[in-house]
Amino acid sequence: MSTGASGQAEAERGEKGGLRTALAGLTTRGRSFFAAGIAAAVCAYVLGQSDLLRVGLLLAALPLICAGVLFRTRYRVAGSRRLSPGRVPAGSEARVHLRMDNVSRLPTGLLMLQDRVPYVLGPRPRFVLDRVEPGGRREVSYRVRSDLRGRYPLGPLQLRLTDPFGMCELTRSFSTYDTLTVIPRVEPLQPVRLSGEAKGYGDGRNRSLALAGEDDIIPRGYRYGDDLRRVHWRSTARYGELMVRREEQPQRARCTVLLDTRGLAFRGAGPDSAFEWAVSGAASVLVHMLERGFSVRLLTDTGNSVPGEGADGFAGASQETADAAGLMMDTLAVIDHSDGAGLSRAYDVLRGGNEGLLVAFFGDLDEEQAAIAGKMRQRSGGAVAFVLDSDSWTLEPGDVSGPSGRSEERLRLLREAGWTALGVPRSASLNDLWRRAESERTGVGALGSGEGRS
Repeated sequence: MSTGASGQAEAERGEKGGLRTALAGLTTRGRSFFAAGIAAAVCAYVLGQSDLLRVGLLLAALPLICAGVLFRTRYRVAGSRRLSPGRVPAGSEARVHLRMDNVSRLPTGLLMLQDRVPYVLGPRPRFVLDRVEPGGRREVSYRVRSDLRGRYPLGPLQLRLTDPFGMCELTRSFSTYDTLTVIPRVEPLQPVRLSGEAKGYGDGRNRSLALAGEDDIIPRGYRYGDDLRRVHWRSTARYGELMVRREEQPQRARCTVLLDTRGLAFRGAGPDSAFEWAVSGAASVLVHMLERGFSVRLLTDTGNSVPGEGADGFAGASQETADAAGLMMDTLAVIDHSDGAGLSRAYDVLRGGNEGLLVAFFGDLDEEQAAIAGKMRQRSGGAVAFVLDSDSWTLEPGDVSGPSGRSEERLRLLREAGWTALGVPRSASLNDLWRRAESERTGVGALGSGEGRS
């Protein structure tokens, strides 16, 4: 069976067991017929009744003939599976399309189709297909849904073949399977202004490096399609080959999204836990920044990072941007708690240079980790922190409790270090917090810059 949309593969030949496997597939009816035939044949031999012997041989031979025919039929059935879509947000449905083809010259009997799916995606789908004519096909579909992100295998597909008399039943499994990727939920975010960045939110313009003059031009070799007006004759004469002026080099605004995955920083589990909210929040910010052409990087407390380049009009179909978003979403789909106890490795990565805007999703912070997080702000053009207090997230639904004193103290330390730090209450809306972060700047309207709105 294929994993593509149109490929096919026949059931595997050469499976061990041969006729023994076919005989093992005899149903209760088939075994009863065979036993009755043997008993009749023995009685006919003892009693000398030739007519009874013929009946006994017929009863015993019928299930054997059915098993043999059915055993041969398995080589002529092919199947394919198609996912639509192959990557789906948590809580959304995907449809799985199955197609069975009879590639033999003989019609099939009754086919019972079953696909293996993880329990979290729903019940195991089963279908009964009527007789398939030679060269014919049957298509069925089912839906899967998961509230938990992750990568889930679908398959292998199992096909149960039966003969018209119900004497034999064989189960065959195809060898391949597909993978459904359930990515975190992405919440649309409202564009806000950024100060101190190479690019403002939503203005669609990249900053370019200005060329100081003719002496600063760095030429490159001519490429097919270059405008001849860009030929740099002085460099051409110097290098002995056609050289052209480089275009002004765009420098994308940069954004780093830091996700705290420390197991000790989050309590609780499930789709409504604080950690899942943080993962979903990181996914939302990543997509939001990529849509606006930022050069984005996903960073975790372990120091691992996934880079990606954005392009203006992500919704408009930039393949590079879609690939970058897909890679990051795939990473977040399977991300789990780390065994680390601190943020030092993430800080080591960030202190290498100016990271542009830094958006962080923190769990519980002790005084030491809050101090490390505060130092990260010094390396960034702007910094926004969303801090999830486990005490409020582990309350029972309906309980009302404000932020703990320890949480307020950590937020104060981050703000003193220059962060725009916000506590995240249970089931909060990221978009509301995102807009609130702008208004909480001392200079109205700027995220993480301390400058007033111009």
